[in-house]
Amino acid sequence: MPATAAVRVRRAELSDLDDLVALEESSFATDRLSRAQYRRHLDSETAQVLVASANHRRFLGTAVVFFRKGTRVARLYSIATRAEARGKGVGSALLEAAEQTARRRRCKVLRLEVRTDNEAAISLYERLGYERIGRYKRYYGDGADAWRYEKAVA
Repeated sequence: MPATAAVRVRRAELSDLDDLVALEESSFATDRLSRAQYRRHLDSETAQVLVASANHRRFLGTAVVFFRKGTRVARLYSIATRAEARGKGVGSALLEAAEQTARRRRCKVLRLEVRTDNEAAISLYERLGYERIGRYKRYYGDGADAWRYEKAVA
């Protein structure tokens, strides 16, 4: 993908399901969303699945945002970018779209968890204004710790 290619983010559709599952499986060793979970989230009022593409629908990445009734806090549950698209603005575009989605839902904050050893993601979140607010011991299925971050979006 050329660095100048425009990244477009849209709501995922049922036709994206195979690409979503393939990216999930190639991106995460544990704590993966299943095909059935993605299918459920595509039609859910409490989830928004976003996909990033460039050059006529070429699938580059995804983000999943959860919303809960009675709270103004949205949660970035998952974000993943195809290996060949990393460092080219896909993650930034997905985060910006997730923040816009949270604002449209009248949320004030977007929260997320990230593995403490995921330096690339941590760097991205901090560069885009996310603040570290806590740590979870043994948060992930493989026993890895997580940092918790949040950003005011409203």
